[in-house]
Amino acid sequence: MTHHLILGAGPAGVIAAETIRKHAPVDAITIVGDEHEPPYSRMAIPYLLMGRVDESGTYLRKSASHFADLGIKVLQATVKRVDSAARSVTLDSGEVIKFDTLLIATGSRPVQPPIPGIGSVGVHTCWTMADARAIMALATQGSRVLQLGAGFIGCIIMEALAARGVHLSVVEMGDRMVPRMMGETAGGMIRDWCETQGVEVFTGTRVEAIERQDTAEPGLMKKLASAIGISEADPKQPALQVRLSNGKTLAADLVISAAGVRPAIGFLENSGVTCLLGVLTDEHLQSSVPGIYAAGDCSEAFDKVSGKTIVSAIQPNAAEQARVAALNMVAFASGLCPSAELKGVTQINVLDTLGLISSSFGEWQGVAGGQHVELTDKAAGRHLSLQFKDDVLVGCNSVGWTQHVGVMRGLVEGQVKLGAWKDVLLGDPTRLMEAYLDSAQAQSAWSGAQDERRR
Repeated sequence: MTHHLILGAGPAGVIAAETIRKHAPVDAITIVGDEHEPPYSRMAIPYLLMGRVDESGTYLRKSASHFADLGIKVLQATVKRVDSAARSVTLDSGEVIKFDTLLIATGSRPVQPPIPGIGSVGVHTCWTMADARAIMALATQGSRVLQLGAGFIGCIIMEALAARGVHLSVVEMGDRMVPRMMGETAGGMIRDWCETQGVEVFTGTRVEAIERQDTAEPGLMKKLASAIGISEADPKQPALQVRLSNGKTLAADLVISAAGVRPAIGFLENSGVTCLLGVLTDEHLQSSVPGIYAAGDCSEAFDKVSGKTIVSAIQPNAAEQARVAALNMVAFASGLCPSAELKGVTQINVLDTLGLISSSFGEWQGVAGGQHVELTDKAAGRHLSLQFKDDVLVGCNSVGWTQHVGVMRGLVEGQVKLGAWKDVLLGDPTRLMEAYLDSAQAQSAWSGAQDERRR
């Protein structure tokens, strides 16, 4: 019997398993996940922290027997090694599992910055269900929380922490918030907004050390207690002291490290599978080894806007990659040619930061030889930045322009030729909707005519 093995029990792994089952009713399917939880969505963890859902609300499938009903085996184990030549995977238990096709959907792991004390008790990432439980125990009303990192993930976590009523400080090495998604003006506006919402933000600042008071040198606890105005004997005094590069030392009951993530692919060393930042895949999501595929945050796929391969760690891309990979796994096992093709991925980010909506698409920093236009109204909390290559919108940033989010995505992903509308937008970037409707319809009509000629 054909055996499809899936490494990773997140959205990509689950969607792939269900897709395979739909098209291969009798094939064996195994999912291997390394957490002692039912398959769940990390994107739901902030809602758990806010109290909007309970733990079961994070589960990807609500029925406890869902996978058993589909004949899908789910194992809780850590993958140690992949042997492409032997078509096998070795688990931490020593068990070796053979496969006919393999999907690598292991997602990402948080980056642990090289900071003294980063492994201290009271310092957590916000990535797993176990992390969420620890954070909920410590991030109570009025507690002092310091968050390291103000990127996309950090801003989502920040929203959940603020809802818990904590005193929140955020430290970001970049000169602005979400520096990998937003330009200087947009990132600065998000910082200003957060400060008006009661969040203390330090940009252009590093965490130099984290120290627990109960392990501090003699006399230091007394000095620190005096400096922050509390009694040395006060049982409520914060357990952690965080030293910043700007000379400040902040007291904290909880430190959350949100310094970014990277693909979880360490187990692929010496596997024969080619990896760059992630597992390098083709348009069929196949890796350099026939029959081995990758999807989701651990895969590196082609970005049609930039013309490069990228890791696009967002759930919609993961879902589509999983579907395409699964269809091609079934085809491979049947000796058929690939039946599905990924149309490409795009860098897409839409962020809600304490009620302020911002977005970033494609090459938001611009391209060599391109043109750009910006429109900023800080008083109204609105900013729009458009980047062009010839007459195509290749990237954009926005803050507070919620009515344009769908249009911006459509123009960037569709690589719509704007023609004369490009110059109109350079003069007035708010006319995006008109430009999209006119140009997209014209491009669609042209494509239809070309298809008709081919017939």
